[in-house]
Amino acid sequence: MADGESSKEATARTLRNAFGNVLSFFILLLIGVLAFSIRLFSVIKYESVIHEFDPYFNYRVTQFLTKNGIYDFWNWFDDRTWYPLGRVIGGTVYPGLTLTAGTLWWLLNSLNIPLSVETVCVFTAPIFSAFASWATYLLTKEVKGTGAGLTAAVLLAMVPSYISRSVAGSYDNEAVAIFALIFTFYLYIKTLNTGSLFYATLNALAYFYMVCSWGGYTFIINLIPMHVLLCIVTGRYSSRLYIAYAPLVVLGTLLAALVPVVGFNAVMTSEHFASFLVFIIIHVVALVYHVKGNLSPRMFKVAVTLVVSVGLVVCCAMIAVLIALVASSPTKGWSGRSLSLLDPTYASKYIPIIASVSEHQPPTWPSYFMDINVLAFLVPAGIIACFLPLSDASSFVVLYIVTSVYFSGVMVRLMLVLAPAACIMSGIALSEAFNVLTRSIKFQLPGSSGTSQSRDTSLNTDGEHNDIAKTEKMDETVKERPSKKNRKKEKEPVEKASIRSRIERRLLVLPLEASVIAIILLVLLGAFYVVHCVWAAAEAYSAPSIVLTTYSRDGGLHVFDDFREAYAWLSHNTEVDDKVASWWDYGYQTTAMANRTVIVDNNTWNNTHIATVGTAMSSPEKAAWEIFNSLDVKYVLVVFGGLVGYPSDDINKFLWMVRIGGGVFPHIKEPDYLRDGQYRIDSQATPTMLNCLMYKLSYYRFVETDGKAFDRVRQTEIGKKYFKLTHFEEVFTTHHWMVRIYKLKPPKNRIRGKTKKSKLKASSTSSSKRSAAGKRNPWH
Repeated sequence: MADGESSKEATARTLRNAFGNVLSFFILLLIGVLAFSIRLFSVIKYESVIHEFDPYFNYRVTQFLTKNGIYDFWNWFDDRTWYPLGRVIGGTVYPGLTLTAGTLWWLLNSLNIPLSVETVCVFTAPIFSAFASWATYLLTKEVKGTGAGLTAAVLLAMVPSYISRSVAGSYDNEAVAIFALIFTFYLYIKTLNTGSLFYATLNALAYFYMVCSWGGYTFIINLIPMHVLLCIVTGRYSSRLYIAYAPLVVLGTLLAALVPVVGFNAVMTSEHFASFLVFIIIHVVALVYHVKGNLSPRMFKVAVTLVVSVGLVVCCAMIAVLIALVASSPTKGWSGRSLSLLDPTYASKYIPIIASVSEHQPPTWPSYFMDINVLAFLVPAGIIACFLPLSDASSFVVLYIVTSVYFSGVMVRLMLVLAPAACIMSGIALSEAFNVLTRSIKFQLPGSSGTSQSRDTSLNTDGEHNDIAKTEKMDETVKERPSKKNRKKEKEPVEKASIRSRIERRLLVLPLEASVIAIILLVLLGAFYVVHCVWAAAEAYSAPSIVLTTYSRDGGLHVFDDFREAYAWLSHNTEVDDKVASWWDYGYQTTAMANRTVIVDNNTWNNTHIATVGTAMSSPEKAAWEIFNSLDVKYVLVVFGGLVGYPSDDINKFLWMVRIGGGVFPHIKEPDYLRDGQYRIDSQATPTMLNCLMYKLSYYRFVETDGKAFDRVRQTEIGKKYFKLTHFEEVFTTHHWMVRIYKLKPPKNRIRGKTKKSKLKASSTSSSKRSAAGKRNPWH
């Protein structure tokens, strides 16, 4: 009878597991559909178009790749950018996004699905958002079970912080990099839980894809060593930890060096040194454990002294070599963005080009509620749940959330890195909460009290099974390869511990009414999160920056398509080899949409070149003309929002032009453009401000619009309303005055006039001399 009942229970358990796996599979499919479809508002409400500024460069590079092939892509020298310097595209771009979209386009066309390159680029981000949700499920499942994994996946599919960078048309590196980030972490945890060299190799390959995709790969190569060091310090070293880390450093570094934009930076920059230092430490620890398992206690002390001494010597030697390598660098081997993360005031002091980017500014408190919403309140509960019990995997996600919270507080762009960690923690918190609440209700239902104990002991969730198995695994060490005798001795404590945990779970029962109310509140909280995410996807993050919309008081929709209007004018009314100068924000769009050569663009690799443009914009008209003429510039493009109230115009960015220009050319001084420390464009503005080129090009003929020259962005009348341009001429202004294009007047028109005057003066003087001489001696 007992055997029959046990076989029936085993069969029922097998059926439940099979049904649970099938149900989880269909839920994951629905999560993927949700992640893809919620990002299509930009296409449904507007049109299928590339968003922002950087994606236009990626789109242009993808077009070149699909047209000319991979070899021409690696060797492509782009003479349309950074004139007269140019740019080697293959060696200065992260190729992951481009190669991914190009491969998708090639596969679709091989299957006779004739999609354009632009269409593939537009929908790449939503596709990889679904992949990122599935990777989040795999990662969270390794930490706390299937229920937590599914919850975290559905949260990530809708989180606004990730939607802001992955809507349809947002063809930027983060579109594929977040998936690569989460998938690399999953493979690391999988290797840590299984000790499989196969997963370790896959982890190195996933890290290689991350290096190809985004410069944020340095977050991975620093976070994983931090976790390995944490495990070593807390006494949780095991052979699985060694297998998870050592192949990643060796294979990952070798593969990262193959990416041209990284190259030898993978071993020469300070961002990677932490991984090498921990690599040495883990080998010293592994050697100590190996010696301990083969020597007597007395010999072990002698050997440990020797090993530690040699290890310290090697570490000191490596540190000395690294210091010698980076000592010559003024930043000690750190990049400007990395130093900005470590010291939030560094960029504003020394590198204004980094501080001028809006996404590099610290976030405000409301931005956290906007981007992760209620997850901010669930994260602390998830952190507590990770300590019950604490495993290597749960300690990793705790370290992940702590570091990502810090970095997101320094730079608003890194809210994107915080989003997966917040979703993982919130998924764990909600899963554990629903587990406790549903068990409490089940325990107190009428007719279930007699069987509740047996159900509690038999019907455990996958997460509980995983926690028990993982905690048992984490307690192992390299030297503890238990024999049969040791297994018999260890069997009883393990059984006692499992029985104790079951008793504790049985005691953790809440009152029925409180459990029902708590479940209702959690459901309402989830509903509020869904409503907020849908609103953010539909309204806040779906509008493309290149096509602006606004609603009038009567509800009418107004569309501002000035950017494409200006680029179309440049494309049709200028020569192919004409050079266009503008602030660096618009360089990528000008090259991609107008197909014209630009002086600077969004790559910002040459600070001196950008400072030259900033100096020209900050200088008087004649000095600016001389600078632009020396760069062979024919047209100057400025963005002006004073008429329609567009705040991201060049007047609001002008102080950054002054700061960047003044950092290279000392005669440009910011106080000259401020009145009592205030930035003004009205009648109280300084003469330097009123006479600079940016002011003149923005406000030229502005008084003709309303007779008052009232700036709707600055909410004031401008100071200098009537003036003429002597060295520039207006050639095109868009319908809403948002983009204005000026042409440099040719120098020969002004020099010819001067030579005529000089010739007239010379002829008059010579004739006067002749007449005077004639008077003195009329016979000669």
